[in-house]
Amino acid sequence: MAFAAILLGGLCGGLIGFAYIDLQCDGDCGLWTGLGTLIGAVAGAVGLAVVAILTLRAMDEWRRFGGRRQDR
Repeated sequence: MAFAAILLGGLCGGLIGFAYIDLQCDGDCGLWTGLGTLIGAVAGAVGLAVVAILTLRAMDEWRRFGGRRQDR
């Protein structure tokens, strides 16, 4: 599920990057639109990957310690 979420985040980031450049550019903007799409896709995927990793680590820690607190 985490991998699918990362792919979906990359797709959404790419669409946002495409729309952002497409709205601002007039004329022949193929290069800039492609770069906006690529940067948006990478940023979306990396951001969602960080969230997925933190979530999986928290789930593992919860499973390992069973929700017990350790008083120091």
